[in-house]
Amino acid sequence: MTTVKTNIHFLDSYLLSPTNPIRVHVIGAGGTGSKFMTALMEINHSLLEMEHPGLDVHLWDDDIVTASNIGRQRFAESEKNLYKSQAVINRLNRWAGTSWKAETKKFQRDADGKIPNGAGASIYVSCTDTVESRIEISEIIRLLNKDYGFHRDKGRYWLDMGNTKFSGQGILSTIGKIEQPTSKRFKTFEKLPSIIDEYGTAMQNSEQQDDTPSCSLAESLAKQDLFINSTIAQLGGSLLWNLLKTGMTENRGFFLNLQNFKSQPIAVGS
Repeated sequence: MTTVKTNIHFLDSYLLSPTNPIRVHVIGAGGTGSKFMTALMEINHSLLEMEHPGLDVHLWDDDIVTASNIGRQRFAESEKNLYKSQAVINRLNRWAGTSWKAETKKFQRDADGKIPNGAGASIYVSCTDTVESRIEISEIIRLLNKDYGFHRDKGRYWLDMGNTKFSGQGILSTIGKIEQPTSKRFKTFEKLPSIIDEYGTAMQNSEQQDDTPSCSLAESLAKQDLFINSTIAQLGGSLLWNLLKTGMTENRGFFLNLQNFKSQPIAVGS
């Protein structure tokens, strides 16, 4: 009788038992990013309670908090006109006693093609709303991995989260190949494809660019449902938390449709 092995990806060996806090770059502090940061704070606290060194998080966003952000994004009236990244980081640092950092600029190369200082991290989390930004993140990660190949903060994972009005997804990918242990019980996968690897061409063909800012919460809600961002953020947080906690995952992402309350996992190897 042939035994069917379960498809599994095992966590990078360094991240399983790191000697220093894991550097995480979150890119985008809007609807999903501002709420995912709360999930990261909870993950960090839980890891510290488990005698893990925790997370060292940098939040990248050059946008300013406006009236239309309050209500759907995690910002207060008193935070209007502040940088989104600073508002979130200051709030979480006061709350949790962390020393996380706000980067009040975009995660992108400059006009000369230079990568921003301090862009190296073990885990990248993108919460942006354009295909162009995801392609740029993918390219920066690729270039950094050439320079950081043997560095503590070399890139290991990229979690991308995105959504439309009622639906969305989260996709966890490896940056390069992650060496896997030999297993008689599991079929292991050293590489998990990124959203660009799988859907880049289709995303470019289907994207309808709309850079017009929403002037009110009502206008913003016409584009994205009130709870789509927070649901995506919680599912993404759960995916990352379980990988760090158990050291393995059977799923590399999820699809969500909030209109009919359906969530579908994306299995490793699929």
